[in-house]
Amino acid sequence: MAFDLGSALRSLKPQRRTGGLERRPDSALSWAGDQPPVGSTLLLDTSVYLDVLQGRTPEVVDDLLTYRLCHHSAVCLAELSHVFGRLDPAHPRTKPVLKVVADTIDDIPAHRLHAPDATAWGRAGMLAGLLFRLSHLPKGEGHERRVLNDALIFHQAGLLGATVLTGNVGDFDYLSQLVPSVGVIFYRSAPGLHP
Repeated sequence: MAFDLGSALRSLKPQRRTGGLERRPDSALSWAGDQPPVGSTLLLDTSVYLDVLQGRTPEVVDDLLTYRLCHHSAVCLAELSHVFGRLDPAHPRTKPVLKVVADTIDDIPAHRLHAPDATAWGRAGMLAGLLFRLSHLPKGEGHERRVLNDALIFHQAGLLGATVLTGNVGDFDYLSQLVPSVGVIFYRSAPGLHP
């Protein structure tokens, strides 16, 4: 499984980009409320799973999840399964939380779960580094790893010909500015059932 660095450099041209990235106004973004329920295939960002579990998805997002074909990323699987190691087993809320997350993971159809390959990792790493540099995020606060996961999901959507569905407006706006050919549908979380 080889990674063609030259091809990635020619495609993304990271060294030619020197200006900064600024968050675009909402009117320049594609919002869930402006989308028909039936349409392009979706690749879900981790924010979608978390908002669904907390009852914070707007009705228009629930409609998209009901009527559109949804793909899932192994990156989101890793972010979800992280809680199984992270949460304190002695805490009284850990067991019910892990049950809900386990049920969510079990509901992901195996044939719709996609893992990034070496090319996706290489290109996503380059894209994440570019986003980090151009957006002037502070160093040493974990942003680089978070942005790498977002770049992996974003790049996977492009490979699948899918549109990313996300509540993460900031990072995915930047990513879509860097690679405008990948579609992104944004939403804002509604007040949830849980704090």
